[in-house]
Amino acid sequence: MLGYAVGLGNLWRFPYLCYRNGGGAFLVPYLIFMTVVGIPLFFMESSLAQFCSCGPTTCWGFSPLFSGIGMAMCVCSGVTALYYNMIIAWCMFYFFVSFQHPLPWSDCDNDWNTKDCRLKLPSVECTDGIKHKNGTCYINGEFIGLWNTTLFTDVTGRQRISPSEEYYNNYILGISSGVDDVGSPRWQNVLVLLLAWTICFLCLIRGIKTTGKVVYFTAVFPYILLLILFFRGVTLENAAAGIKFYILPDFQKLQSAKVWRDAAVQIFYSMGPGWGGLLALSSYNRFHNNIVRDSLIVSLGNCMTSIFGGFVIFSFIGFMAGQLGVDVDDVATSGAGLVFVIYPEALNSLPGSTFWAIIFFFMLITLGLDSQFATVETVLTGICDSFPDLRKYKTPIIACICIVSFLLGLPMCTPGGVYILQILDYYVAAWSLLLIGLTETIAVAFVYGWRRFCTDIELMTGSQPSIFWKVTWTITCPIGITFILIFAWIDYSSVTYGDYIYPGWVDVIGWLLAIVSVIFIPAVMIYKLCKEDEGDTLLQKIRLLTLPSRSWGPALVKHRELVDYVNGFVVDPFREKAYLNKGYSGSSINTLNSLYNRNTNLERVSSRGSMATSTRSYSTHMSNYSSGSKITYESTI
Repeated sequence: MLGYAVGLGNLWRFPYLCYRNGGGAFLVPYLIFMTVVGIPLFFMESSLAQFCSCGPTTCWGFSPLFSGIGMAMCVCSGVTALYYNMIIAWCMFYFFVSFQHPLPWSDCDNDWNTKDCRLKLPSVECTDGIKHKNGTCYINGEFIGLWNTTLFTDVTGRQRISPSEEYYNNYILGISSGVDDVGSPRWQNVLVLLLAWTICFLCLIRGIKTTGKVVYFTAVFPYILLLILFFRGVTLENAAAGIKFYILPDFQKLQSAKVWRDAAVQIFYSMGPGWGGLLALSSYNRFHNNIVRDSLIVSLGNCMTSIFGGFVIFSFIGFMAGQLGVDVDDVATSGAGLVFVIYPEALNSLPGSTFWAIIFFFMLITLGLDSQFATVETVLTGICDSFPDLRKYKTPIIACICIVSFLLGLPMCTPGGVYILQILDYYVAAWSLLLIGLTETIAVAFVYGWRRFCTDIELMTGSQPSIFWKVTWTITCPIGITFILIFAWIDYSSVTYGDYIYPGWVDVIGWLLAIVSVIFIPAVMIYKLCKEDEGDTLLQKIRLLTLPSRSWGPALVKHRELVDYVNGFVVDPFREKAYLNKGYSGSSINTLNSLYNRNTNLERVSSRGSMATSTRSYSTHMSNYSSGSKITYESTI
């Protein structure tokens, strides 16, 4: 879970969002949402999946009407995996080209460099030369450098660009003029993307246990290198300017809805709630695992990594600002490629830069892969839980997921690919997550009942959750997310990439991409209501579908026997003969019985589908349900 939460989102996405939104101004809402939304939702999802041992598509037996949330999560994860692996592919590209000295982005004498490359326009004192009014300096008619970089930019309209930025834009991306000029896939990017998906496939076919062992290394190693870069960064000239920009907020920027929205979305993106990954991974936990401890360790560790990584990158941004002679907020293009500009420049300043570049990009690859493993595992878990018969074809299914994802990712290998990536990151990883998180909170805290949920957690951990969790689940989470959605709608702005403004039609496509995932929530609700055959009126059907199924609860009988706070709780639901209510289930009773028998004696339920798909044979009556009171089941057959 730590490997899933701590990934490229901490060292790739967090810095560029922080840089785009004014540094310290971004940290204020980020820390607020981490406390009142992020950590509580992390604990909620982890506890829910551990209690029922079910994945993201099948853990909604407490209220089947909301089972579309799981499908929306899987779609979000699937789409995000497309561009996330493209980021990993770029890291691999840098890793391979780092095996040379000097590093390819260390000078301005290459085919991809322009006349604005910083080393071609050095900053000089010009004490013995002629100072021109455009900021240039000449000695004996020969250009020497710039005596005033600000004046040069104001007069000529040109701005010095770092070699690392030109290398990223002109060589790695071959960036085009805009999203309407996509071009053909670049073969180098296609090969590294293929390699990224191949590695993902090979690791996933070994199963969750093997992946977990790999992550012991991939999750710990990055901290060692970050510590080295931190001490190097803070000792560089002008590093203090970057750190000051990072920690001192400009309170004027807090009036912008974009800052608050980006901070809230980054909490979801980095910590993992709303994606389904936490549900998928927590479903493998032992029933009595201390999930409170795990949630705090992982969520706080994740956020501290982001903040610490910010000190590292902004110290180097301050150094680059001094080198370029510009303000900190004018150093580089504020977009998805920020880290591929700043970090290479930072590595170039280290003694033995080739060695550190190899180690650093290897670190980024490992950071990205462990998160990618869990993201794809979420999609795989959702498919296998929804269709248990497919479990025996796990390897072919993983292969299909990876092949299809690779093909869908090819447009991002083109010169216009970075613009496409920015669209996916802005729309799919933003609005969809907020809506999923809000719906999930309502379903668990208010429909299922926060008191009943707290009692479920007490059954697993031996103690009731503190008042902090109860207040955040019922008040701060729903109010905070709703506030962001409304505030962001009022002050809405379209996607941008640095100074590039997207054409209007991109907004339409972006919103269609965002709707593709969340549409499953109302669509499944409508489907369930149409299939529900016990209620006579719409309200009766809604009430029936918001009650727990008879199979809801712990996966193993020995744990279900511990549930003594629900009157009439069914300890062994699959031993009963019943009819199948199609509005309440997605698979046959025979399949459920076979899965149940297969897993009854397992301490750790790896196939989780045994209790995942709810089959209800009786109508249910609940008194004082929303307050978490005891439930009485009443047969009508």
